[in-house]
Amino acid sequence: MEKHSTQIISEEPELIADYACETGENPLWHPLERRLYWTDIPRGRLFRYNPADGSHEQCYQGRPVGGFTIQPDGSLLLFMDRGTIALLHDGALSEIVPEIPADRLSRFNDVIADPAGRVFCGTMPTGTNHGRLYRLDRDGSLHLVLEGIRCSNGMAFTADRKNFYYTDSFAREIYLFDYNVEDGSLSNRRLFARFPEEGGLPDGCTLDAEGRLWSALWDGSGIVRLRADGTVEKRINFPTLKTSSLVFGGDDYSDLYITTAGGEDKALNGKLAGGLFRLRGQGRGVPEFFSRIDTSSATSSHR
Repeated sequence: MEKHSTQIISEEPELIADYACETGENPLWHPLERRLYWTDIPRGRLFRYNPADGSHEQCYQGRPVGGFTIQPDGSLLLFMDRGTIALLHDGALSEIVPEIPADRLSRFNDVIADPAGRVFCGTMPTGTNHGRLYRLDRDGSLHLVLEGIRCSNGMAFTADRKNFYYTDSFAREIYLFDYNVEDGSLSNRRLFARFPEEGGLPDGCTLDAEGRLWSALWDGSGIVRLRADGTVEKRINFPTLKTSSLVFGGDDYSDLYITTAGGEDKALNGKLAGGLFRLRGQGRGVPEFFSRIDTSSATSSHR
């Protein structure tokens, strides 16, 4: 692999909101509401931020939410603990998948909607069981895609929709797959990037308009932009130890939002740990896809 120098950027991340999240994650721009949503996974909290007036609030409290997508009507599809998948619409929660028996002791982690409206959703390892990657099809059926994953994490689709990035955090690796938009299948897995032990774990990721992948570094105090060959082109340092995920947002997708974790121990992880940050001047991103899951068979449940 060709070696390149790494450009160190000195921009100061802007703190947007500090809810001292234990595991702030899954930032996602809601284009219909023009707001940024994110979650605090273990505490079962969802938040939203309105850049038009600078306001932010907690908008959900319940069972842990590892990740979520946005449906075309603006409702949120929540991927929770025990393998539960539920629709949050106007404050009401309805279950699409009550649970996954094999992941009853686990929870979902990062999720992403694909160009056709399916959702790829990963689960965390538990004890001696490794994590898994599932695909939720538009008809609501769930399919196992990958097993033996040490920690299922950040995902993204290339601009031509022919390839799929997938992160296994504990393996310190990001993979690239061939992706078939017609049936959602993945094939030809190969290594895209490997991260050294001293640099933190690759966590959530997102793609920019130039086709470059950005990755947040858990225990790495920063985020990186990767070249097409998987090497680090740019690094931006953060005042917190655990950067967890990132996404572009705003009307022109020129604002880069970053979630962080460790708010339960700010002495260890930084005084702003668990906060939501924003960076400007990093180029533009691309809109995330809507999930288009048939929720007609959803059954109401208690929050």
